[in-house]
Order: sequence, then C-alpha cells, then structure tokens
Amino acid sequence: MKIAAIAGSNANHSYNRMLLEYIAKDFRDTDDVDVIDIRKVPLFNENYKGKTPDVVADIDRRVAAADAVIIASPEYNHSITSALKSMVEWLSYELHPLENKPVMIIGASTHEQGSSRSQVQLRDILISPGVNAHVFQGEEFFMSNVASLMDEDGNITDPGTIKFLEKCMREFKPYAAAINGMVAKKEEANN
Repeated sequence: MKIAAIAGSNANHSYNRMLLEYIAKDFRDTDDVDVIDIRKVPLFNENYKGKTPDVVADIDRRVAAADAVIIASPEYNHSITSALKSMVEWLSYELHPLENKPVMIIGASTHEQGSSRSQVQLRDILISPGVNAHVFQGEEFFMSNVASLMDEDGNITDPGTIKFLEKCMREFKPYAAAINGMVAKKEEANN
C-alpha cells in the first residue's frame, strides 16, 4: 500500500516525524510509506489564491498519489500544532487531496496523555466540509512518554508499543482498501 505520512510538526527535532520514519522502515517490506515534512510550508494565507506555493503543490501531489494517509499529530496546549492546522488549510482551500482519502491519526508526546486531545481535534477538522477525509475509527495510537520509548536513532524500544503499532497498521490497511473500493464504485456510478 502507498501511504503518505504527514508529520504534524515543524520542529527540527520531532518525535512524530521519527515515529513516521520508524513506520516507513518497519513496514518497508509491505508498504511504501512516504514521510512528508511540513517544515517549509508557509503559514496558510488566502492572499496566495491561485498561487499555491511549490512546497504545498508537491505535498498535494504526494497525498493525491497515495492509497492512504497517516498523520502523526503532536499536542501543544491541548491542541494540534499551528503548522499542522495550516497544512490542512492548504490541503482544503484550492487543493483537496484529502477528500475521500482514508486517514489514520497517530501521535507521540513526551507527556502522559500522549496526543489524545490533539487527535480528537484533528479528527473533527479532517471530517469538516472542504476536507472530507475518511478518518479511521479503530485503534487509537497515543505514544505517551515517547522520550523513554524511542532511542536516539528513532527505534521504538518497547516491545508492547511495537506490537500495538503493528496491530493498528494491520487494522488500518483493510479499512483503507474498503474506503478506496467504495470511492471507486461511487465514481464509476457517477460516470
């Protein structure tokens, strides 16, 4: 499966980006995971109407070409990052690659609650008009205390966390395939 994996942080050191890179490495035998870095994406502004920045156009192409999307959302002040919110705004203004796309939300945090609140907020954003993603409602992957569960090379060191991440991925893939099949049938019926 071709998966676009968006890291929801513009920080140079991001556990969420490291988590996605781990997934890309761990699942490389079965999936093509394209980790998307949003550090160079400008803050969304309607003054760009008709002039999508090249970095956003590139992300649009990569998401549109994917069978599914994983978004790794950090949590700041019980919310998603401004960088991630801006990215979703870019992808729901003139471009709409998330529309009808199966999306799984995951997240890592250095705190106890993981990214639980940001994931709830992001879920609401992704199903809003203009975005219209199909958000996976199965297992929720909140990686709490990530600094103690991931080594400096980006490897997850806790076997239970690895096992649960693998379970989430196993459950997401048939969901994504079903959504894509449903969307294809709907498009076929409309043509």
